[in-house]
Amino acid sequence: MQAQSKKITGKVFSASTSEVFPGVNIILKGNTNKGTITDNQGMFSIDAVPGDVLVFSFIGFKTKEVKIGSEATLSVPLEDGGTELNELIVTGSRNTGRTILETPVPVDVISIKDIMADLPQIDLAQMLAFVAPSFNAVRSQGGDLDSHVDPVQLRNMAPNQILVLVNGKRRHTSALLITGTAVGSPSTSVDLMTIPASAIDRVEILRDGAAAQYGSDAVAGVVNIILKKGTDKLTGSFTGGGYANTGGKAGELTKDGKPDGFNYQFDANYGFKIGDKGYFNLSGQITQKRPTLRPFVNDWGFFDNTYLNNLRTDKNGNPVITNPELVAAQTSGNTAAIASLTTEPGLMAARGLTKADFAVYAGMPAITLGSTFYNAGYQLNPNTTLYSFGGASYKYLKGFSCYFRRPAQTDRFNYLLYPNGFRPQMTSNTSDLSNTTGIKSKLGEFNVDFSNTFGRNRMRIGMVNTMNASLGSNSPVNMYLGTHQFTQNSTNLDFSRYFKDMLRGLNIAFGVEMRIENYKIMKGQEEAYTYGDAGVLTVGKAGLLVGPDGKPLEDASSTPIVDANGNPISVSAGQQVTVKSLSSNCQCFAGFGPKNERDEYRTTMAAYLDAELEVTKNLLIAGAFRVENYSDFGGVTIGKLAARYSIAKTLSLRASIASGFRAPSLQELNYTHTATAFVPDANGIPQPLDVTTYPTNSTAARVLGIQGLKQEKSRTYGFGLTYQPAHGFEVTLDAYQIDVDNRIFRTSYFNASEVGNNYDEVIGGGEAQFFVNGADVRSKGIEAVGNYTLTLARGKSFIFSLAAIFSKNTILNRKVLDLNVANLTEDQIVSKYLDRATIGQFETGTPRKKLIGSVTYRVNKFHAMVRGTYFGTVTSRSTTSDAEGNFYDQKFSAQSIFDASVGYDLTKNLKLSIGGSNVFNKYPDILRPENQGFYLYDNNQQGSNGSYYYGRVSFNF
Repeated sequence: MQAQSKKITGKVFSASTSEVFPGVNIILKGNTNKGTITDNQGMFSIDAVPGDVLVFSFIGFKTKEVKIGSEATLSVPLEDGGTELNELIVTGSRNTGRTILETPVPVDVISIKDIMADLPQIDLAQMLAFVAPSFNAVRSQGGDLDSHVDPVQLRNMAPNQILVLVNGKRRHTSALLITGTAVGSPSTSVDLMTIPASAIDRVEILRDGAAAQYGSDAVAGVVNIILKKGTDKLTGSFTGGGYANTGGKAGELTKDGKPDGFNYQFDANYGFKIGDKGYFNLSGQITQKRPTLRPFVNDWGFFDNTYLNNLRTDKNGNPVITNPELVAAQTSGNTAAIASLTTEPGLMAARGLTKADFAVYAGMPAITLGSTFYNAGYQLNPNTTLYSFGGASYKYLKGFSCYFRRPAQTDRFNYLLYPNGFRPQMTSNTSDLSNTTGIKSKLGEFNVDFSNTFGRNRMRIGMVNTMNASLGSNSPVNMYLGTHQFTQNSTNLDFSRYFKDMLRGLNIAFGVEMRIENYKIMKGQEEAYTYGDAGVLTVGKAGLLVGPDGKPLEDASSTPIVDANGNPISVSAGQQVTVKSLSSNCQCFAGFGPKNERDEYRTTMAAYLDAELEVTKNLLIAGAFRVENYSDFGGVTIGKLAARYSIAKTLSLRASIASGFRAPSLQELNYTHTATAFVPDANGIPQPLDVTTYPTNSTAARVLGIQGLKQEKSRTYGFGLTYQPAHGFEVTLDAYQIDVDNRIFRTSYFNASEVGNNYDEVIGGGEAQFFVNGADVRSKGIEAVGNYTLTLARGKSFIFSLAAIFSKNTILNRKVLDLNVANLTEDQIVSKYLDRATIGQFETGTPRKKLIGSVTYRVNKFHAMVRGTYFGTVTSRSTTSDAEGNFYDQKFSAQSIFDASVGYDLTKNLKLSIGGSNVFNKYPDILRPENQGFYLYDNNQQGSNGSYYYGRVSFNF
């Protein structure tokens, strides 16, 4: 006779603190579709029969099984579980009863709320980069705007090939198009710094192609950020730290520094109850980061002969006194001073200057950040819940991203404003808003979720300590360059149902999505993008182009302006003559002008079908199918198939195959701007070159033969195993291969003389470059994750963790169009379309091996952690070579760094921890002399900031 079902109620709480847990997952063992979660008081209710087994699962605690007996009320204490792999997940599977070891694809679960108190890193992207080997977030130490957002990566793919979700909903990207990334291609990225870590319960990282499940961008995988739901508990911390700044190992090329990069962060989280059926969880964070300065003390010639000897003239031919010290010495007849002051060391000594004053600065930017996030829900009835979450943040950033402008650079110099040259700095003011509102309910036997998600990122770009040389001394020194804005609104309707009688269970999910995107570039102040008349002479009367002394006027390099016979040229009254070719625009980074303005929209419609079938107790098959249509370039149809087979209770095999796509972002399709690149001359000294990036729908692109961007198509293959040889010991091993057709890269520079065909009428002076579908590429690798928890007597425990990725990126096929270029060979066109430096950055520019191993020890109130991170070798490829054709390539040795922390629970509610990152102050290899320009060190391993130490006080009330 079948046992009669009865209602089981109970409470779930911490075995160590007696704190009740809201949001604990409870499922009926053997029937993953039957379950519930605890409410705000840790209470639950579920129908079961005697003999059934309930499985209680909560991130950061050991999963517990409780057999139903004669009792109708249960008290369920959960014990701390460290890093267990059998937690329930919601990413990669729409069956919410799956655990990490049961999924057909690899998923990492990182409990941010449990680990953030013991990590040196204070923002989410850097936390993940040092605990998940397949995840990366290379923090740029310069390069225009590249340091203003940390681009996130998965499996050494580009930042725009990873999809970020918050509570399962698509997160908008930054408005910024990052032009220099670790894999050599321009990219957009979600700015994870705008989400306070204090708001996050856990992060689930799906390491598999998932575009068929979640849409565009999920080529390499998905990062799903799960927000906290708890109430009646105040948690937070205050962190302070800084860098030792010992000067590195570059000898006289570096300047010994004092400790710098001090940062301070305060964060807090508290949850409010909404009656007995709702919650409102609120988080806030305030961060102040001061810059790190890593100067490159070069010897590029700061004052030239014309500066030292007062040989420069203005556009009218009048002398410009640049060395008044020399004039004073000549007036007094001091021959020794005259001889000294006409040399660079002599003038520098007279002005109290050293080479370090002209150094190029790399380093971490100064950041001021304030952010707040909320997560709320309210149960209208047992089947219907309203929910909402979102946040707002403001970030001000001031970075070192520009070369020092030396007085010897006559076309971008003004004595009255900057007699000894200047070092421009870029700023950005970023505001970020997001909101999701939705309702979950039942429609017949189907679960239904209807939601709308809005996000907007707005970046106001500026420059300080700069000028527009073509405006002369009337130029502003601080300028507003323009504003970029990206807005995204997604409306989703999702259905799911579990059919328990279909073999051993079938879960079906389907839904539709409508997404609207808008990208804007708004112009800056006029002085930031115009060409002034400081070097342009309007002739008063006809005659010869001569100065007051009757000699020919001189150009910006102090060369006489003469005809072929060496005589002054003839001019007519009213004629405008460019005497001094002074650099236009704001120095370092030109402002965005009317020709750069954009206001572009895109609409996307999508529908998907997702299914998981448990064929037998040991075999699970999953599949997904998606159609998507874009208003600006058409539609796509993609699919995915995955399976898991349990060979034994503790050993399972899993595999997947998927097709995918990534639509070119609106930023890639529409970005246009003029920037100053620096290219080494014959002496290895970087010289300025103005380069304009044109969109593919521009006249400059069409005349050259550049075509419009296509979508990137991908194919992903995965195979792996999960193994749990003993309780507390879990291992996963996965191999993958991702092929991407039509990967978007940026070309090298084309100038009018190379292109010919009157191309100067299209682009004028300077150089042109474009975004193109430059190559078919492949990324493949092996990932391993292992965790072991050893619990000893008397409150002692060890947690051992080892994770690794061994990867390889390859350019399979370089795609070159039949361009309309008259004066370059076919090989030269190929090398410019996708140059060897870009190829090298993709293939070998980031570590192919990355290993992270850690040991955590706890005993009563004391705990300690040691973590080692190994970065494999990196090889950079150059586009320049010596006289014999040998390129200036360089291989950088593997690097190992160590982090450490110790902590002590001062009271039940107060915890103190101290520690450091890169505690042994390890620096990467120095660049070879030919490649030393903006940086002295390679930036794609641990960076060149050196050791960092911190202290933190955490509270819990």
